[in-house]
Amino acid sequence: MDIKLDPSRDDLPLMANTSHMLVKHYVLDLDVDFGSRVIEGTIVLFFGDGNRFKKQTSSTQKTFQMESEEDCTFGTAEPCDVPEMDACTYSPQMGYSEFAVCGKGDQDAFNNDGNHDNREHDSEISSSKYCCDTENHGREDFLLVLDCCDLSVLKVEEVDVAAVPGLERFTKAPKLTATPEKLRREIVRDLVALPADGWREQLDCYTRCSQAPGCGELFFDTDNWSLQIRKTGAETAADFPHAIRIWYKTKPEGQSVTWTSDQSGRPCVYTMGSPINNRALFPCQEPPVAMSTWQATVRAAASFVVLMSGENSAKPTPLQEGCMSWYYYVTMPMPASTFTIAVGYWTEIKPKTSRSDDLVTERPLPLSKADFRYAETCSHVEYPCRFQNASAATQKIIPHRVFAPLCLEGACQEALLWLIPPCLSAAHSVLGTHPFSRLDILIVPANFPSLGMASPHIIFLSQSTLTGMSHLCGTRLCHEIAHAWFGLAIGARDWTEEWLSEGFATHLEDVFWAEAQQLPSQEALEQQELRASLRWHRLQDELRNSPEEMQVLRPNKEETGHVSASGASVVKHGLNPEKGFMQVHYLKGYFLLRFLARTLGKETYFSFLRKFVHLFHGQLILSQDFLQMLLESIPEDKRLGLSVENIVRDWLECSGIPKALREEREAEDSAPSGLAGRVCSEVAKWIRVNRRPRKRKRGKQEVAFEKLTADQIILLLEHLLEQKTLSPRTLQRLQQTYRLEEQDAEVRHRWCELVIKHKYTKAYEQVARFLQEDQAMGIYLYGELMVSEDARQQQLAHSCFELVKEHMDRASAQVVSEMLF
Repeated sequence: MDIKLDPSRDDLPLMANTSHMLVKHYVLDLDVDFGSRVIEGTIVLFFGDGNRFKKQTSSTQKTFQMESEEDCTFGTAEPCDVPEMDACTYSPQMGYSEFAVCGKGDQDAFNNDGNHDNREHDSEISSSKYCCDTENHGREDFLLVLDCCDLSVLKVEEVDVAAVPGLERFTKAPKLTATPEKLRREIVRDLVALPADGWREQLDCYTRCSQAPGCGELFFDTDNWSLQIRKTGAETAADFPHAIRIWYKTKPEGQSVTWTSDQSGRPCVYTMGSPINNRALFPCQEPPVAMSTWQATVRAAASFVVLMSGENSAKPTPLQEGCMSWYYYVTMPMPASTFTIAVGYWTEIKPKTSRSDDLVTERPLPLSKADFRYAETCSHVEYPCRFQNASAATQKIIPHRVFAPLCLEGACQEALLWLIPPCLSAAHSVLGTHPFSRLDILIVPANFPSLGMASPHIIFLSQSTLTGMSHLCGTRLCHEIAHAWFGLAIGARDWTEEWLSEGFATHLEDVFWAEAQQLPSQEALEQQELRASLRWHRLQDELRNSPEEMQVLRPNKEETGHVSASGASVVKHGLNPEKGFMQVHYLKGYFLLRFLARTLGKETYFSFLRKFVHLFHGQLILSQDFLQMLLESIPEDKRLGLSVENIVRDWLECSGIPKALREEREAEDSAPSGLAGRVCSEVAKWIRVNRRPRKRKRGKQEVAFEKLTADQIILLLEHLLEQKTLSPRTLQRLQQTYRLEEQDAEVRHRWCELVIKHKYTKAYEQVARFLQEDQAMGIYLYGELMVSEDARQQQLAHSCFELVKEHMDRASAQVVSEMLF
């Protein structure tokens, strides 16, 4: 069935039937063609058993693994002997769980919420190639469903892995008794199960298998959201090929990648965190439970640099004249949505004082067998884990590189390069072992729709972070570094629980940044209290201007984590373009964690957090897993009445502002102190200045204003935005006193709001510049310009949009267009 959705308001479907089969490894072999704006080539998928009944308790970490796919098959008349349970059925004894139910064709279908299962999908495909095979006595073939959108799929075939010589050294597959089909499946099953200390040999085997010849084309069809593949006679997932090759092309309009120009006007393409994730880049399994590894060979013209989520710092290999090949790999299983690629005229930016061969980084650590089993056994699936490496545990600063268009070299050297070592070191001091072995940082084009995005081994930063002093760059860098632990090494099992990623990163960015600056404890506390005041203002504004259903941190409530029997599900509000500009999950999640840390004591909280990271890295979690383990680690008499139930009720499943937060902020606002208190004194001065007549009385002294930090200036401007009127004279003096046009993008954004509100025409040019150069933050200003109903301001909005709309991020352009027209 071809699901028709309105992308302005609907949920995002995750179509892959992961309960049946799970991709364990992807091998991509791609060519990037900037002339046609197409990426084309092949992807080979290696499958393991589906997301069988696997249960782990947060306290004991016992794991129960379901029997093999051979023993429990899909598409049969009798259901398998597996207890039918929803992932939402949580108890302290269950902890973090992954469930699957098998039976004939997933009879549960999609529920009334719009979920759609494999059998219903199968029955409505119009192509005759999906009809029951008459030679198969009326029984249906198993249908593999992959997430796929805006791709031209050209061919699908089974890969003859049995034709690869030398695999018998690594597999237990019987050679004499097995049929060719079963032999191929057994080879892949053994390959994906190789022990972690054989990862190099495993990657080599994947490479050679991916180059093996095909042994039969497979029937396939596509619709708006998925690719469906079938093999005649393969009635169950156990019978289906476990290694398939797909030939495909992306489409220029595909939403997973953005074809644009960099700040130097040169062409580039990159993944920009699309709401549909990577399904328009390659066919994949999108549900987060589909944790896989990957390797990719990408060819592009010799003048381009290819950056990617990869453990290795790839070096280009010359091919035919004018063409280079780049190879990356990842051995830590991750959701396919975390795969990232960026191809452009990137220049590696190095410190001015360092020789080209002497970067300010630490060298990569070898994964020796002696180090590999250092720590106690981890709870995740087996992979070469840095938490088991003695040397990695003490590595404060991982190797890192910075890339950008050449025209931004000076800005990167001045604002970014020197911040990376202290920020990495600070993160290590708070949370311990870095989950990833290295880091690339790329300054992405101006159309990037946010200030930053973290993926395995690579961070994208907006050019907006390079302006002003180091504060915005440092805090944003800390935020993205925090995602290495929360969002990547530990992911949300249900994507609607974004707070498990963004709330943690927002809370940790303050802690990391204070540590990176080596602030004394009292200064660090004052800085964090000031940032709490700023976020309180933002949260109040956000809640005033957003629908209640989008203010809930756990919108699926008791159904959080629930999937259909096939493994398919939906991401609530996942296609709503406005959702990408909302910060509720960041802010409410931040305030919840801040509340817990203050209530239980920071030392207790962060000691627990390190234990939680050690226990849950490499896994997916729900909110209950974190809350249950936290409260179990606290003696009952010191929990101060906190329970999982009341935290979920008061913070996660309600809209608006939690009562505990409102009471705390009202107490703080009634008697502000520290950095925030000094801002209030300055606000009072500005209000008095604004009330004075133009001509100052003789002998009257000029008001002296205190020097303020960037965060203090932002809070000052927030307070001044509450004033009904500010005179042009006051605004001019405000601009001159703090040199606002030279401040970072956060400060300039608040300044632009003041300019628009009070129609300060002398600074309209600064608003126009902001809308063009700081696209990651300018969307809100378009709305302010239009609601003013001032002809000149509306003309300013239209003219700026006309200049940038061709290269603007698609979701951003849609939102702005709706504001303007």
